[in-house]
Amino acid sequence: MPGKKLLFVSANRYATPYPVYPLGISYLFTYLTERLPDYEIRIFDFNLNTPESFRESLSEFQPDYIGLSLRNVDDVNFYSQESFINGYKLIVDIVREISNSILIIGGSAFSIYPRELFSFYQPDYGIQGEGEESLYNFLLSLDAGLPDLTIDGLVYRIDKEIVVNGRKHFIKTPDLNFDSGLLEFYWDKAGMVNVQTKRGCPYKCIYCTYPLIEGHNVRTLDPDKIIHTLQELYDKHKIDYVFFTDSVFNISNNFNVELANKMIAAKLPTHWGAYFSPHNLSLENLKLFAEAGLTHIEFGTESLSDTTLKKYGKHFDVDEVVRVSQYCNQAGIYFCHFMIIGGYGETEETINESFENSKRIENTVFFPFIGMRIYPGTALHEIACAEGIVKPGDNLVEPVYYIAPDINYGTLKERAESTGRRWVFPDEDVATVMNRMRQRKRKGSLWHHLKK
Repeated sequence: MPGKKLLFVSANRYATPYPVYPLGISYLFTYLTERLPDYEIRIFDFNLNTPESFRESLSEFQPDYIGLSLRNVDDVNFYSQESFINGYKLIVDIVREISNSILIIGGSAFSIYPRELFSFYQPDYGIQGEGEESLYNFLLSLDAGLPDLTIDGLVYRIDKEIVVNGRKHFIKTPDLNFDSGLLEFYWDKAGMVNVQTKRGCPYKCIYCTYPLIEGHNVRTLDPDKIIHTLQELYDKHKIDYVFFTDSVFNISNNFNVELANKMIAAKLPTHWGAYFSPHNLSLENLKLFAEAGLTHIEFGTESLSDTTLKKYGKHFDVDEVVRVSQYCNQAGIYFCHFMIIGGYGETEETINESFENSKRIENTVFFPFIGMRIYPGTALHEIACAEGIVKPGDNLVEPVYYIAPDINYGTLKERAESTGRRWVFPDEDVATVMNRMRQRKRKGSLWHHLKK
C-alpha cells in the first residue's frame, strides 16, 4: 500500500527587515520524516512562491494532508497595523478549491487564537502549541480511520462547539534538518538561519505570548544535537551564522555554559546571535559566549524606567541593564535594546526617564515600539478589560493596542534624537539599508551598522 502524502505550507510572506526561515515546519518535517518513512512529505514556502505556483503544486502533488503554518497575524507595528488574516484566507480558499486534502492549521498565530482562527478559516483540524508529537500521533489515528480527539493541543469542532485540548506533554529532543532549496534562499536574503536551543518561558511579562505558544515550562534541547546541526550547516552549506530563536536565550545558564563549551570544543566557525534578557548575566558568561561565537545580542529591555519595568512585569532594573550593557562592550559583543514606549503604566515622566537613562549606555541601538499589542490570555488583556479598553469577548485578531494616555507621542522622535543615542523607530526605512548590505554578501545581524 503506497504511503500518504503530506504538504507543509509556510504561509508567512512578511519580510521586514528580512525573510525568516520557517523553523517550526523544519522541526515538523524532520520529526515526521524519521517516523513516517512511507510518507512523501514536501514543504511549500510562500516567501519563495506565488498563489499561482501553489495551485500548480497542489494539482501536481495531490496531498492527503496539508499542514498550514501561520506565523503572525499582523506586523505588530502601531504605525502600519498591517493584518495578514485575509492573505492567509486566500491560501485556505485555494486549498478548498483545488484539493480534497484534510487541512490542519498550526503555527504561532494559530496557537494564540485557536478558536478565532479555527472559526474563520474552517479547517478540518488544528494544533495549538508544539506540534511534532501531536501531529505525528494524530496522523496515525487518521490513517487508522479513527481520529483521536484526545491528542494534546488538538483543535476540532463538535457540532457548533470548537474544542481546544490542553497540553500535558512536551518533547525535549527534536531533531532538525534543513531543506537545501530553502536554505539557499534564506541564507542569501536573510544572511542567517534559525535554530532553537530551548523552548518555553518562565517569565511573566504582561504582554508576552511566548508562554501561550510554548508554555511556561522550560525545556533545554539536546546540546549534542544542536552542535551536530551547526556542524552540518557549515559542512554542507557553508552557513556560518545562526540566530537562536529561544524566547530568552539566557534562561538556563548552566545549560548555556555547557552548550558554549561544546561549541568551543567542536571548533565551530559559527557566529551567532540571540534574544537575551538583561538579567543574570555575568561578564564571565558573556566572554565565554563570545569565545563560542556570540556576536549579536537583542535585549528585550522595553524600558529604562524602574517604575515602568515593574508595570511591564520585568524581573530586572535599570542599573542591571546598564551594567550588562557595559559587560557587552567589554566582551566585544554587539547589542541592541528593544523598547516599548507608551505601554501600561507609562507617563511622560517615565518616558523621559528612559530617554535620560539611555545616555548611560554606549555603543548600542534602541528599537522603540509604540504601545502594546493586546493578546488574549495575557495579563495585559485582563488590564485592558478592567480599564474598558476592550471587552472580554472582543475578537483581538485584528490589531488592538494599549496606548498610555496623556503622552505627547508627537515629540518622541525629537526627544529620542536629543539623547545623542541611536533610536530607530518602526516607521524608519531600515529594510532598504539592510537589503543593500545583503547584496554585498554581508551575513548575520546587520543592525550594528545603524549605530552612530
